[in-house]
Amino acid sequence: MKKPYLKKLDQIADIKVWIVDGQYVRGKMDEEFTNFGQHFRFGFIPLHEFWIDQEHGLGEGQFFIDHLLFEYRLMSQGMAYNKALEKADAVELKERRRAELVRQISKLSHRKTIEDIHKQLLKKYSGAVKVWIIQGGLVRSLYFIDFTEGGHDLVYPHFIPKNEVWLDDDLSPKERRFVLLHELHERRLMGLGWPYFKAHRSASKIEYHCREHRDELEANLLLEIEKNK
Repeated sequence: MKKPYLKKLDQIADIKVWIVDGQYVRGKMDEEFTNFGQHFRFGFIPLHEFWIDQEHGLGEGQFFIDHLLFEYRLMSQGMAYNKALEKADAVELKERRRAELVRQISKLSHRKTIEDIHKQLLKKYSGAVKVWIIQGGLVRSLYFIDFTEGGHDLVYPHFIPKNEVWLDDDLSPKERRFVLLHELHERRLMGLGWPYFKAHRSASKIEYHCREHRDELEANLLLEIEKNK
């Protein structure tokens, strides 16, 4: 079996659902690939295939398949990606809210919910800004369905507490430092008054550079931690 394929998850009519190595896809094909994708969004994915990144947190595969089936059908009929994404998000969110775990967590106070979302504080990389591994599945179900990989309080102030960076537990441990570098760099620039899209582009550049020059990653991370206030 050639990369990025890891294993076949399901067969739905003529569509093969594959678990893939997301790190390989982001590094060799398209850095914008996140948790899942299909041909009409990412042209390198063969027709009649769904790709889902290997999971490291709360099982979300079925939610992703529900989303992809709807998105794939609409885009195959000519609908633009952004419109198809909006409609598929609504379907996925409906399914998530049926989950028993989400129904239980939704009854808790916001403070208690944040405590449940927090999984592990990364002390080594926490300074004035705390870095948390979080339950990404709950964040997508309760707050923002398109939350992937990571985020921080200046982009998501309505649910990420002040002076926090969140890393999705669905993210491979091998990729955490790259995503953390992106989030810290982006947050620092936004704190200086940069607009999100300009800060995001700069963060994507430094992340890509360090993926190609891994020996520079740790030094850049420590510098961003020091500069984040």
